[in-house]
Amino acid sequence: MAGHSKWANIQHRKGRQDEKRGRVWTKIIREITVAARTSGGDLNTNPHLRLAVDKARDANIPADTIKRNIDKATGSLEGLVYEAVRYEGYGVGGAAVMVDTLTDNRIRTVAEVRHAFSKNGGNLGSEGSVAYQFTHCGWLMFAPGADYDALLELALGAGADDVLHNADDSIEMLIRPADFEGLLQAVKTQGLVPALKEITYRPTVSVELSEEDTPLIRKLLDALEDLDDVQAVYHNADW
Repeated sequence: MAGHSKWANIQHRKGRQDEKRGRVWTKIIREITVAARTSGGDLNTNPHLRLAVDKARDANIPADTIKRNIDKATGSLEGLVYEAVRYEGYGVGGAAVMVDTLTDNRIRTVAEVRHAFSKNGGNLGSEGSVAYQFTHCGWLMFAPGADYDALLELALGAGADDVLHNADDSIEMLIRPADFEGLLQAVKTQGLVPALKEITYRPTVSVELSEEDTPLIRKLLDALEDLDDVQAVYHNADW
């Protein structure tokens, strides 16, 4: 068994996403744009684009909007040029926070990220200051009540690195990014539906926060996620 509040944390995150659906669309469209520009607009040969398009479909983004942004990114239509920039820092209680952005203006983005940290009890650090505390992996999470034995057997067959049965009865699967799609297809074949699926950065060590610090770190994370240029926020806070 691992963790003590994983599902509550995910529910908080999903609730925040539902509150700001319009911004979620903007972030996903940017992700599609960069994936298509970097590796082409063919879903069959571009796994990052395929994952971004899956996110778009899950978020009910219209198909013509998806296609238009792929065309824009691959040169069929004129559009802005975005670059990926990562920022790292610390929140209250020493929690490590890593922020991935897609921006067309670095000066604006770093100012907004720095302000979010300083306003909410955190500090923006230098490159590499917290990244070593995270590992890149594919991640699937299942709601409490899922069949652990069935998921464990499936994960082992797909080459997953680990299956975690959390104290709140939620289940997580971890796998190398290159093998993520194979695991996802195996899960779909069995008719199983993960509550969350993504290639992400997972903390190698967690920092357990006090009841007093928990609302403060949530406020920082929310402030960062509210920024238009921010695509993803990773942290090692546990509450």
